[in-house]
Amino acid sequence: MNQAQLMAQMRKMQQEMAKAQDELATTVVTGVASGESVKVEMTCDHRVKSVAISKEAVDPDDVETLEDLLVVALNDALAKVEETTQSRMGRLTGGMKIPGLM
Repeated sequence: MNQAQLMAQMRKMQQEMAKAQDELATTVVTGVASGESVKVEMTCDHRVKSVAISKEAVDPDDVETLEDLLVVALNDALAKVEETTQSRMGRLTGGMKIPGLM
């Protein structure tokens, strides 16, 4: 492969990665806790879109449990973001981890 072909291949990969990153920015995952009593929607570029808390999860005398449920739901959403990102970007990179992209 000559240098011109290599550069063309690199440009194509950059374009595909940019497209995948744009798609991830609009892909929404949902993290849940306690049977969906707490739900967090997050895009795959780590922006929280919404938080939903059922009335049953709200106990004014036990704020700590609600705080814990929020942490669980956020971590669940982040794990799903990571899984989705790895899946989509991994197809482009052949499984290589490229710093700053994943």
